[in-house]
Amino acid sequence: MAAIAQARPRSGRGLGEAHSRVLVVLLVALAALAWALLWWWSASPFGRYVAHGGWTDLPGIAALCRAVPQGSIVVPAMLHALAWVLMIAAMMLPTTYPLLALFRRIAAGRTDAGTLVALVVAGFFVPWLAFGLAAHAVDALLVAAAARLPAMAAYGWAFGALVLAGAGAFQWSALKYRCLEECHSPFSFIGARWHGRFPRREAWRLGLDHGLFCVGCCWALMATAFAVGVMNAWWMAALGVVALVEQIAPNGHMLRRGLGGVLLGAGIFGPGFW
Repeated sequence: MAAIAQARPRSGRGLGEAHSRVLVVLLVALAALAWALLWWWSASPFGRYVAHGGWTDLPGIAALCRAVPQGSIVVPAMLHALAWVLMIAAMMLPTTYPLLALFRRIAAGRTDAGTLVALVVAGFFVPWLAFGLAAHAVDALLVAAAARLPAMAAYGWAFGALVLAGAGAFQWSALKYRCLEECHSPFSFIGARWHGRFPRREAWRLGLDHGLFCVGCCWALMATAFAVGVMNAWWMAALGVVALVEQIAPNGHMLRRGLGGVLLGAGIFGPGFW
């Protein structure tokens, strides 16, 4: 805790030092690159391959599916996972800045500071990758069920309404508030997990826990992407802005409640206008 206490900003300028400026530029550049790739992908002819089964339309991917055991399941899932990580990089990297900036300042005197920050970032992506795979599996099961049950396909709008209403209700939940509070307190979050005795393990654990709380905070909102289209760049951009404001802005809780009401209303009353 002593090292962390020494890293606390001593003036109103906050973390406006050289290392923090470099970190801002790096995060912005990575997020911008991810957004550019997403926009290009969604607007290109390859955008259709994100749909379930679309990947196997490509000759090279179809051959890979045949070569890999259970390839028709494993290969599309891995490709979806890569696309999902790209989306998370675009949407969630900016929200990690407060924690990464503080941790970078704490580790600034170490020769392995860059490695430790990279481990935090890598750990952060692991829970999101797991969530993306789980969401893809559930979505694939629903798509397969709809293909076999025409009645289910005819009432597909009901599943979309349920997702929106569920996401709206979650915005008001105690779990959402608990996870959001962790995101609002990077100093205490690091203090509880960083002691410097096992630097690489602790840095990995710090990123992993941060990712878990971030998933806990945003999973319901991200689930709405499967209702409107995973590669809908406009929707993903809107979710990215919401996540950034919720997790960084001092009054982010106001957006949490307001958005919850809007989503809940869209899920309950929206189907009447669809």
